[in-house]
This record gives sequence, C-alpha cells and structure tokens, in this order.
Amino acid sequence: MIFQDYFQYFDIWDAIESGLYYAIVGFYFLIFAYFLLMRFRTSKKYYWLYFSLLFLFLAAGRVFFIVYYFYAPELEGTMSGLELVGLMMTLYRFATFFTWMGIACLMGVFVTLILPPHAENGTSETGLKKFLRKKNVKITLKICLIVIPIIVGILALVLSDALFMDPDLKDNYGLSIQLITVFGYPAGRFVLNIILLPLMVLVIPFLFVYLALKTFGVLRRSYALNAIGFFIYFSGRAAQGLLETFGFPHVRAILPPLLILLSLLIIVIANNYEQLR
Repeated sequence: MIFQDYFQYFDIWDAIESGLYYAIVGFYFLIFAYFLLMRFRTSKKYYWLYFSLLFLFLAAGRVFFIVYYFYAPELEGTMSGLELVGLMMTLYRFATFFTWMGIACLMGVFVTLILPPHAENGTSETGLKKFLRKKNVKITLKICLIVIPIIVGILALVLSDALFMDPDLKDNYGLSIQLITVFGYPAGRFVLNIILLPLMVLVIPFLFVYLALKTFGVLRRSYALNAIGFFIYFSGRAAQGLLETFGFPHVRAILPPLLILLSLLIIVIANNYEQLR
C-alpha cells in the first residue's frame, strides 16, 4: 500500500485527515491576520484582539496535535518506548495548553460582549444587571473568566502523566505507570474535555443567539452567523472525539475537519461587515 515503504502507521486516511488539518491551520493564520490587521488595527477594540489571538492559539495547538497524532508514532524504533512516550506527552501537553489559551481569548470575547467597556450604569437598571455594571464587579468578572482557562492550561503542562496518558499508549509501549482513569478514560482528559470544556465554550454560541434575538439588521445577521459557525465548530470537535472513541476511522478522517473548515468560513462571513468596525 501507499506510504508503507516510508511510514509504519501513516496510511492514506491519515494523509487525507492531516491534509485537511493543514488547511485548517492555514485558515487559522489567515483569520488571525485579518482580525488583527484589518479589524483591531483600525478599531482598537479588544473584541477583535481577543478574536484574532483566539485563532493564533488554536493554530499553535493544532500544529502540536498534528505532530502528536500523525508523526510522533513514526519515531518508534529510533528511541526507547519511554523516550517516545515522553515526547508524545510533551506534544499533547503543549497542544492542550495552547488550546486553553485560545479558550481564554474566547472568554475575552464573551466578557466584552456581556460587559462592554463603554457601557454606563443605567438609572433604570435593577438587580443583577445593575450589580454587573459596577466597575469593580466588571473588572473582577473579566479577570476571573480569562484567568481560569489560563490556569487550566498551565495545570495541563505540570500535572502528572498518569492523569492524561492514553491507556493505549501505555499498553503499546509496555509502561509500568499506574494511570488514573474515569470509566477507562484518563481522568485529566475527562475533566478537561467532558466537564470544563463544554462549560467554558458552549456559552459562546448561546450568547450569540441571545444577541441575535435582541438586535436588528446587520448586527442580527452577524450574531446569528457567529452562533451557527461556533455551533458547527464545536460539533466538529465533538464529532472528532466521538468517532475516535467508537471507531469509524474513515468518517473521522473527513467529517470533523470539514465541519471545522465550514464553521471557519461562516465565522469569517459573520464578521466581514464594514459596519462592525
């Protein structure tokens, strides 16, 4: 078969999947440059700065994931199993770290939308809305929502391999490490991917839906398309994990990256309105 003379595990479906993720990384960099140079540079709004840095960090994380999944296993035989696993876990840690730095930027987008810096206290506001408009409360809430993902990313760098290592990785290389798992899934990954990640990211598309319902015209179209784009993006990420867990390697190689590419296209269209500068 093709690739067999050069690779141990890399096959045609890996080539297709990795190629699609290369396209995604390139798209990430283009979106980063567009939002930074065309939006933030002209408007000086932190919303666009957070939006641009989001895609820069996602690109960095995806590069580490590409090496982790597709190329690091090919080094088997050139180093000991312990060294190879150590390299792969380092790649996974940095990929997770940069992903959570992206989530920190996503939280920056979130707090900018719900607590805009130019908003003033309204005399008619009462209850929770009035409390959130207080300057000290706004600053504290913004700092907390942005710092929490950063702390999670740092913990992913420093916590034990026993919390994050894939059991298949341990078995394939005969390591004696005692893994900490939840339902057979690494406990650290379970907390990050099943608990914390949905809590942090699912608020974004629902926030855009809420804003679309409260606005009109260009803003409504922009917010609605952003909501659709982020729903599709997170669906693609979720499909990637589910298909990896339950098999279907051919579908996994094509469907998730295509969904992510579609979502990025929709997000670019959603934010390509001159009135939003």
